[in-house]
Amino acid sequence: MSTQHGGGNRKPSTKPVAGAKPKQGGDEDAVDEVDEVEESAPVSLGKPKASPRKSAPARKTTPAGKRAPAGRPAARKVAPVKVKQGAAWGPIILFSVVGLLALGIVGFAVWQVNENGLTVRERADRIDGIKDYFKINKAYTEERSHVWGPQKYDLSIANPPVSGNHNQNWQRCLGDVYTAPIATEHALHALEHGSVWITYQPNLPADQVEALAKKVRGKDYMMMSPYEGQAKPISLQAWGFQLQVDKASDGRIDEFIKALRQNASLEPGTPCSSGDIITETGTVPRDLGKDGGNTGMTSGG
Repeated sequence: MSTQHGGGNRKPSTKPVAGAKPKQGGDEDAVDEVDEVEESAPVSLGKPKASPRKSAPARKTTPAGKRAPAGRPAARKVAPVKVKQGAAWGPIILFSVVGLLALGIVGFAVWQVNENGLTVRERADRIDGIKDYFKINKAYTEERSHVWGPQKYDLSIANPPVSGNHNQNWQRCLGDVYTAPIATEHALHALEHGSVWITYQPNLPADQVEALAKKVRGKDYMMMSPYEGQAKPISLQAWGFQLQVDKASDGRIDEFIKALRQNASLEPGTPCSSGDIITETGTVPRDLGKDGGNTGMTSGG
């Protein structure tokens, strides 16, 4: 009867531990000891040893930080599609309006320079139908002596007169609306100071008279009165100039006033509102101061 080496009843060995070499001679207790040592080995607190297996290559991530699907190639960058947009009409319209305004301002400035460069006569002569007596009869415009008493005027030249010898006292022309005729001798002196004198036929309708009065009231170097014998319903006079029209709504009335009020003065700076002024109506002149007596404003309407 054969006996086994090592004697005694031994437990048959289990599968050998990976990496352990069984001892020659059949001493298998060492295997059990290795198992126990490995199970009770303390955990190392130092730097972990590298795994004997190769580490898997790092996976690429997507721009948002997420992992790209395993096994798929990295997505290629795709250029953004450019969407053709319509024209920006808001800024275009704004710049166009600004440009037009700028052109308008420049054009107005140029017009103003040209307008300011014109003489009084040049501005007046552009009014359709105006009579410029400086061109028609220059000698007539030079009659301007101060005289006393009633004067005779050649009404075949201009009626009402627009120049001639006249009284020492002038008719007040501080936006005065006279409802009765006034003396031409006083009116002409007001024209010499730069006034515009509006006259109208006595039978002019009341609404027309009032329309004229609105152009006169409250405006210095302006006056109006009815006048017998003029050719047309309404006549405008400045020294050396005359314009006659049919209706108070005629736009040339305002053009005449704008061009010649105070500008046609032969005595620039002389007021219509003070001094030896007349406020009375009537066609006979008042010779204030003729005898060295009372001078100044007379009473009356």
